[in-house]
Amino acid sequence: MFPPFPQELARHYCMELISNIEDGSVILKQISQESEERKGHGVMIGALVCVNAAGKRVVLHAVSGISVVLEQNVVPELVEGPAKIIVPPIVSPEEIEQALAKNDKKIHELTDALRPLRQAQGPQGPRGVGEPVEPHLKEQRTKLTTESLLNVFSLYTFTRFDGKKITLNEIIQAHGGRLPPTGTGDCCAPKLLSYAFEHNLTPISMDEVFYGRDTKNKTNGTSYPPCDERCGYILPYILGLEILYRDSQIIVVNKPSGLLSVPGRTEDKQDCVVNRVKKLFPHCIAQPSVHRLDMETSGLLVLAFTEEAHRNLSRQFEEGTVHKKYVALLDGVFNHNEYEGELQLKFRLDVDNRPHQIYDAVNGKLGITQWKKEGTELYTAPDGTKRRTTKIIFTPKTGRTHQLRLAASDPHGFGIPIVGDTLYGKCEPGERLMLHAFELEFRHPVSGQAMYFKIAGF
Repeated sequence: MFPPFPQELARHYCMELISNIEDGSVILKQISQESEERKGHGVMIGALVCVNAAGKRVVLHAVSGISVVLEQNVVPELVEGPAKIIVPPIVSPEEIEQALAKNDKKIHELTDALRPLRQAQGPQGPRGVGEPVEPHLKEQRTKLTTESLLNVFSLYTFTRFDGKKITLNEIIQAHGGRLPPTGTGDCCAPKLLSYAFEHNLTPISMDEVFYGRDTKNKTNGTSYPPCDERCGYILPYILGLEILYRDSQIIVVNKPSGLLSVPGRTEDKQDCVVNRVKKLFPHCIAQPSVHRLDMETSGLLVLAFTEEAHRNLSRQFEEGTVHKKYVALLDGVFNHNEYEGELQLKFRLDVDNRPHQIYDAVNGKLGITQWKKEGTELYTAPDGTKRRTTKIIFTPKTGRTHQLRLAASDPHGFGIPIVGDTLYGKCEPGERLMLHAFELEFRHPVSGQAMYFKIAGF
């Protein structure tokens, strides 16, 4: 995943810590039994540079995994420079061992029972007669290992960007029940960020440096961003944003469905992409938004950190040189002779039914939308029922309010609302609007470089 914060300053402190380890002033201590596959491997050394409420610099350190911890070997008061804190694991090895203990013996017994059965397998399947027992034993073992994994995951609780707590189980639910790999939560980044947010520290730089013998994937002394497999699964929920790109001028995020792009007028509508960006990056300008997505729509948003970047990006949107694509699922089968085309429809606000928009050929503002039919697919609703839907790619040429939702639902358009549309269709319990901004292309506001982003759909 893309490094959520600048790395340079934190790298300095990572390298300084590695020097301390090598001169003995900091100790890498093995606190639990090292697995055979991990023997001789290195660790990730992490640093998160923060400022506290008084504006003083604080440096947090952590190491990856749970079997090794850092220990200071000199009196902290005698160490020059900013305050340095060694961050412990989120969950201790003892707690994990206890969570695994219930099924551990039975899992080993099943593994031992499966070993000779595999050896007895012939090219045509198991030798002998009768029903093979291996699938049954494998099913038992899978059930027990999944249960053990869930027992471990239930121990993990992180502090988010806003000081609130979030459990790994809640994150798993947000992923539709898809389980993360083992060790999720034990990398440097979640430890460091959770600790910082719990103690009201503002991150300004974060880096992780590999320390140890070179491997196929990692080189000693090299910086690496947080990993996709584990950190990519949980960090967006700790940070409050999935950051796809960031530099000194702009930030590109993947907005989740259900989150406002900009703050509303009332107190209950202050949680939004803009305020989350400003919370994470205090140097951000007061009004960083240059475009927005409906609260129910997910996908790509670019925001500006500086006034110069904001002016440039706003001009690009006004001139129509920013290119966007959306994917939508229409709630039904779209029978049309053409597979692509363009809709030009005029809409205006329905003043008696805000925030709805209505078709008005006389007083409405023109919305132009190119579309392409990708085919039909079977959609599974949250309650498990299935229905046939139509996948459409929308390329808006204008930026009218609810333009794509109206192009789909209005009789002058397709006459088929998007799945989960609370305003122009129907939204079943647990459902979301199936509209996602998956492509975004613009020019970097300072360098002029072409910037292109594409992310997966639903």
